[in-house]
Amino acid sequence: MRTLSCLLLACSCLAPIRVWAGSSVPTAVFNFDLHDTSLQGEEQGPKPAEQGRLHALDEQLRSLLAKSGCCTILPLGKVAEKTASIDMSNCNGCDADFAREIGARLAVTGSVQKVSNLILNINLSVRDVASGQVVHAGSVDIRGNTDESWSRGLSYLLRDRLHPNQW
Repeated sequence: MRTLSCLLLACSCLAPIRVWAGSSVPTAVFNFDLHDTSLQGEEQGPKPAEQGRLHALDEQLRSLLAKSGCCTILPLGKVAEKTASIDMSNCNGCDADFAREIGARLAVTGSVQKVSNLILNINLSVRDVASGQVVHAGSVDIRGNTDESWSRGLSYLLRDRLHPNQW
């Protein structure tokens, strides 16, 4: 009986590793969009520092998803140019169409809403390409418009709200 208990315990510890390692899903991760609804944005237009932060979030998101083991990040390749001028987080599911073109099973879109220079919101959405349905979504408010606050906000969103290793 004791041997059987030890064997069951060992198997239960290894089972999640096998499931996790074998569940990497081909995923299209589209670039973040910025929705600047602040008075400052209305008067001054896009800020180069914020555009840099968007690009940093793109890379951070792809890196964190790949490290989680949930996803195989596919290169956007032939759809990258088509999607560059589209608000991918607000295109009525066009992300699924573009993701399908590159062979992805999941489409991930993100946006940052800037309410003011102090209040921002990071949003992520994960869509099942076959059904077109959003299967995971999350949002986090951040305080402060800095490289560090944006990066920490995205890390928190993935780690504590969306849990990509459970997709």
